[in-house]
Amino acid sequence: MADIESLLKEKRSFKPSAEFVKNANWNKRTVDEYRKLGAKNPERFWAKMAKENVSWFTPWKKVLQWKPPAAKWFVGGKLNVSYNCLDRHLVGENAWRRNKAAIIWEGEPGDTRVLTFGELHREVCKFANVLKGLGVKKGNRIALYMPMIPELAIATLACTRIGAIHSVVFGGFSAEALRDRIEDAGAHVVVTADGGYRKGVPHALKPAVDEAVAGLDVVEHVVVVKRTGEEVAWESARDHWWHDLMQEASAKCAPAKLDSEHPLFILYTSGTTGKPKGILHTTGGYLTHVTTTAKALFDLNETDTYWCTADIGWITGHSYVIYGILANGVTSLMYEGVPTHPAPDRFWDIIERHRVSIFYTAPTAIRTFVRLGDEHPQKHDLSSLRLLGSVGEPINPEAWMWYHRIIGGRRCPIVDTWWQTETGGIMITPLPAATETKPGSATLPFPGIDADVYTEEGVPANPPDGGFLVIKKPWPGMLRGIWGDPERFKETYWSKYENTYFAGDGAHRDSKGYFWIMGRIDDVMNISGHRIGTMEVESALVSNVKVAESAVVGRPDEITGTAIVAFVTPKGGVTSNDDLARELREHVAKHIGAIARPADIRFTDALPKTRSGKIMRRLLRDIASGKETVGDTSTLEDYSVIARLREADEG
Repeated sequence: MADIESLLKEKRSFKPSAEFVKNANWNKRTVDEYRKLGAKNPERFWAKMAKENVSWFTPWKKVLQWKPPAAKWFVGGKLNVSYNCLDRHLVGENAWRRNKAAIIWEGEPGDTRVLTFGELHREVCKFANVLKGLGVKKGNRIALYMPMIPELAIATLACTRIGAIHSVVFGGFSAEALRDRIEDAGAHVVVTADGGYRKGVPHALKPAVDEAVAGLDVVEHVVVVKRTGEEVAWESARDHWWHDLMQEASAKCAPAKLDSEHPLFILYTSGTTGKPKGILHTTGGYLTHVTTTAKALFDLNETDTYWCTADIGWITGHSYVIYGILANGVTSLMYEGVPTHPAPDRFWDIIERHRVSIFYTAPTAIRTFVRLGDEHPQKHDLSSLRLLGSVGEPINPEAWMWYHRIIGGRRCPIVDTWWQTETGGIMITPLPAATETKPGSATLPFPGIDADVYTEEGVPANPPDGGFLVIKKPWPGMLRGIWGDPERFKETYWSKYENTYFAGDGAHRDSKGYFWIMGRIDDVMNISGHRIGTMEVESALVSNVKVAESAVVGRPDEITGTAIVAFVTPKGGVTSNDDLARELREHVAKHIGAIARPADIRFTDALPKTRSGKIMRRLLRDIASGKETVGDTSTLEDYSVIARLREADEG
């Protein structure tokens, strides 16, 4: 198999401003020192981070025990995640944080709540006691199927307080997908809500739970938060209202002293077919990784209001809505609904009203905002912003530039981050006061992370040749396994290259050593013997001023092996016709070469996306190939998109 070719060229670069550098937590000197230490002795680097950023009840005896692919970090150390996120902000020199906002929450209808660190501590202790009252013990699994409401953060932290293992299931999953995850984890308790709000209407959750747990003997209790007030079916022996249980609960609950390798949570990757993979993370290494990376690359300080738009049902929400942010004593904003309700400027309105200073969102959301037009953010005062972030998939250079100009006012550094559910925390990222950024590049590995790009044969690729992204040494936030399936863990992540983590992403490095993520290996197309990543073709399309968003897939072709099919959403006011299609094909050929010229361009007003904002390319491949859609579509945001695409295809 040929290695992946990199065809896209990007020459623009941006240095951090003198003002930002002056006040940053990690300046260039600090970063250079940590990079040297992390390269020479990663264990010593991570031990230093663990001492500085995490509170321990008992110190560890050994930093790392590595018997590939099994890793143990901070062996013998004892700690508690809930204590790190809450209790330590209520005592000693940090006691003033008791009355500082921990969570600012806004519901889609416009209702708001603020929980101080003191109030959040009280609620977490009460729900920890609720769980104990339901018979939950250390090591038991708890499934959380909830909207983005404060009770979800409270429930996760309550689990960590008593050593229960939480498994958050995104509220957009179907009853069948929820049942699979409850069964696989063996969850004794399910915490849910009557529903949440989406696009202005109540979105029911309790009926899906009722269907999912029907006949499941493992589930003993279902706890329900009253959010929408919609009527729900009730089984009195099994179901409990959250508010009734909390009314009787004590607000005192000492944090359990847990081993560093005690299981913290299981998070299922949203595979399209087959059995879901329950990614297991443990306590000490994970907390060290997310607390350190959050502090360094978001440049967190006491006055920040930080907003990550991810749902807690995904790893980004775990690591950088709750744990990494609250452990640093920083205010985290949560929003329940969609970015465009009741108007296309909802996000910018929230930033203006709450004076958000750090904003972390997905490239798909950014591209949606590009399509909606500059006038929506320009109606709002976004001057409170001082740093922007990107997460979830590679960001194309033109979306990066729009983010830089329109949202960041050309003054905010952008941290374009690469990481995965499996890595636990951010792995490759700019450090905002020390890294010269390039639009579309995640730049360099975080100190202590040893990343590389390998050829098929397992040797480092010569820049700028593309290959497979790998991590060569263990890191604290790394997954400890797939729940209940150690063989699948080895086969999926550790079998391609000996003792080396295989990320499943294509990448290349430039002459400066910067990493450019080229998308999932599954999305690489083989065109006349050339392996080309979809991300580069999409970036070329979006660099045309008439294009708001694009998704590229391959379909079988008798001559070339695979033909490129591009689904394109034009900007408002642009006419979709054969002339535009020809223009875009030539635009791609000019920017990255004739080999990448799309065979077909199909115009659409919207692309099929999950509710987390990721484009469902599998569905587009089915449409491009004339197949019926197969696999799980339960996370699809708007089913009508598929129908419209099929109609256009048939027309």
